[in-house]
Amino acid sequence: MNKPTAAITAVGGYVPETKLTNFDLEKMVETNDEWIRSRTGIEERRILKEPGKASSDMAVPAIQEILRKKNMDPKEIDCIICATVTPDMTFPATAVIIADKIGATNAWGFDLSAACSGFLFALSTGAMYIESGRFKNIIVVGVDKMSAIIDYTDRATCIIFGDGAGAVLLQPSTDENGIKDSILKSDGSGRDFLHIKAGGSLKPATIETVMAKEHYAFQEGQTVFKFAVKGMADVSAELLERNNLTGDDIDWLVPHQANLRIIDATANRMGLAKEKVMINIQKYGNTTAATLPLCLWDWESKLKKGDNIVLAAFGGGFTWGATLVKWAY
Repeated sequence: MNKPTAAITAVGGYVPETKLTNFDLEKMVETNDEWIRSRTGIEERRILKEPGKASSDMAVPAIQEILRKKNMDPKEIDCIICATVTPDMTFPATAVIIADKIGATNAWGFDLSAACSGFLFALSTGAMYIESGRFKNIIVVGVDKMSAIIDYTDRATCIIFGDGAGAVLLQPSTDENGIKDSILKSDGSGRDFLHIKAGGSLKPATIETVMAKEHYAFQEGQTVFKFAVKGMADVSAELLERNNLTGDDIDWLVPHQANLRIIDATANRMGLAKEKVMINIQKYGNTTAATLPLCLWDWESKLKKGDNIVLAAFGGGFTWGATLVKWAY
């Protein structure tokens, strides 16, 4: 019997109703719509404003959409892997909170933290569990409530991020479809340029850290941009070369939605035409771990069985990578 491959067999997504437009931001910080659009490609982003709502509350409807599509009982889920940097709590893991909320009483789960590369890393992790033959139904969800860690007086970060969730179901496949290859990388020296200063064991929360706004995301934009352009483009090109593929063989690029210029650089390096690139940054901004599955969710109706898809991401830490998927349905 052939070793099973891990195939994506369903996609679900969720974004909050509240929109935060560039024109709204013009009233909050010194910026304007044209400046934001020309530098990032973002026009609006979604914000989870309801009090008492957290990342798990966005992940739940995304996963429930998958359960409806597959006519699946939540008790059939073996494992939930939640990629997030905005967990509901420091502990327990958001994955186990999600499992409780959807009634996945037979599932074990854990959170994976790799910033904007989180979903990509979680997808590869889930694939290995499927390939081992031990598990049949794994939910991989990328979710972030970035509005919880963004300073809306800091124009360098508040224009970029939004809230959202996207999820996929991984199941075993015996044909050639599924997750074919991944190249994943990290470089911890990048922590100086994109991080949250306080709240961890290095610098626990105090009145002083709160007053100094050290629990919000910090980004040194130019440095991160340069690393991201090179990292995402290089690893995507390396993935094609390793699998003896060219841009002509790829049906879709699913890039992390951080900045339109980074996306364009990656597509150019791969030799891909713009019409093969999934882009929804204008609607949602950078939803961190949710950007890749939200793209798959938006484009699901256009995907065909056997399509060659490259998912690529770059995140804080630094973390980055690319994954080759042959679409299974």
